[in-house]
Amino acid sequence: MERQMMAELFRTLEWRFLTIAPCDAAEPWQLGSQDAATPIMQGIIDLHHDIFFFLILILVFVSRILVRALWHFHEQTNPIPQRIVHGTTIEIIRTIFPSIIPMFIAIPSFALLYSMDEVVVDPAITIKAIGHQWYRTYEYSDYNSSDDQSLTFDSYTIPEDDPELGQSRLLEVDNRVVVPAKTHLRMIVTPADVPHSWAVPSSGVKCDAVPGRLNQTSISVQREGVYYGQCSEIRGTNHAFTPIVVEAVSLKDYGSRVSNQFILQTN
Repeated sequence: MERQMMAELFRTLEWRFLTIAPCDAAEPWQLGSQDAATPIMQGIIDLHHDIFFFLILILVFVSRILVRALWHFHEQTNPIPQRIVHGTTIEIIRTIFPSIIPMFIAIPSFALLYSMDEVVVDPAITIKAIGHQWYRTYEYSDYNSSDDQSLTFDSYTIPEDDPELGQSRLLEVDNRVVVPAKTHLRMIVTPADVPHSWAVPSSGVKCDAVPGRLNQTSISVQREGVYYGQCSEIRGTNHAFTPIVVEAVSLKDYGSRVSNQFILQTN
């Protein structure tokens, strides 16, 4: 009995180490961002760190000024406070520096916003994500030989009381979006009913799906893995329980999976 319990515990720990750690899902009490899977997300994380560096400098500078003011104008320490009427130098410094700092923040921000909004590189694969009330439909339109032979499938949430060992609660779906790693992809997002959102934090993607419109975004996953996301639109009950699961595999594995999917749909 003890041996069986130890074996079960070992399998659980092994599953957590091999799947949860590299799966880029949200963790309890998580403060930072998920690990970057795309250059865009890596740029967002680097920009966050750079801005935080400036914030620390500003915090130290303002704190020092505040402490000095409290010291020099404290009633018991200095009954007769120092009289500072005017200081031209400090006026110039405190005017120029705050205007320079936003310039250092704005330049990389504009570059990131442009990269997130535009499909700069010609995509190798185009995937269309159609949002429904509590599920999504995905279309791989590059492989459509006709309307009857299109690679299309629905992606439903795994029920809360029906997960398998290794599946995350309310984050797993029955059909994942399989994409090749290190390949430029184009995601076309649109809804079938109400506004939706296609968001995967590890990829740095959050594309809103507006009724009557086709929005597009580009993705280039740099490493193999499983990446989780959720709908970010307030669109009714259980809107947060519409997960998105993107599985990045090697190009060879991707080709075999697409072929198997075609065979399944044909049969």
